[in-house]
Amino acid sequence: MIRMQCHIWIKGHLDPSWQEWFENLMILPETSGKTLLHGSLADQAALYQVLLKIRSLGLVLVCLETDERSSVQEER
Repeated sequence: MIRMQCHIWIKGHLDPSWQEWFENLMILPETSGKTLLHGSLADQAALYQVLLKIRSLGLVLVCLETDERSSVQEER
């Protein structure tokens, strides 16, 4: 199974209590004044859901990086 590793930076700091809004992505505030949402998502549809939440909350998307990698445990 291929999962998508995501790094999404947004402007400002999010409180960790927002965790449930962003699937399995960890909320990591950075000293630069941005927040990194980092983790693994099932596919592009899950990524689009996260991006829609960012938009609906009025948050500013700064940068997005993804990397698709197969899960070795699930291939065996």
